[in-house]
Amino acid sequence: MKHGRIRFLAVPALIGVLGIYVVSAAADPVSRRDAARLQAKIDRINQNATGQRHAALRTPVSEAELNSYLQYELGDKLPAGVKDPWVSILGDGRLSGRASVDLSQVGQGKKTAGMLDPYNYLTGTLPVTANGVLKSKNGVATFALESASISGVPMPVWMLQEIVSYYSKSTATPQGVTIEKPFPLPAGIREIQIDRGQAVVIQ
Repeated sequence: MKHGRIRFLAVPALIGVLGIYVVSAAADPVSRRDAARLQAKIDRINQNATGQRHAALRTPVSEAELNSYLQYELGDKLPAGVKDPWVSILGDGRLSGRASVDLSQVGQGKKTAGMLDPYNYLTGTLPVTANGVLKSKNGVATFALESASISGVPMPVWMLQEIVSYYSKSTATPQGVTIEKPFPLPAGIREIQIDRGQAVVIQ
């Protein structure tokens, strides 16, 4: 992501980079119209950031817009092995992310022949869920993980971290993203408020 520009998770990464480690079974409808609305809002945020003087700007993003954008704009840009992401905006800073994830790739090279090796459980494509709280202030955000599960079965933080690290590796982050590490918000964004059903991006 170029400095000051919002791309893939400029609103969700703001939301804890959930699009990478978040499943299907979403009850609310998604639409290309809502995806286009969010794209227009992202463009406005970027334009505001690149102006000579940044204007104070509050941009509400609804849960429907975010998930429509994930499906119609980012669906083919997700890492291979991650499908059907869905983010629930619960309010009071709380978020829940789900995705169908190919776990067999994650444990390759780390598994042993031992029956008790936890990496042996990372196999197949299964629904992964993560719940937590997003806190942001002065242009920096932190996602505090509260719980995570695979097919409804609780999993330890280290296992979710392995999954996130594997699927978030890039040239800029060769070791992948660390879940609870503070990260700078792009495009001059100072704060993200998480209300029920929507996030408000504040520049």
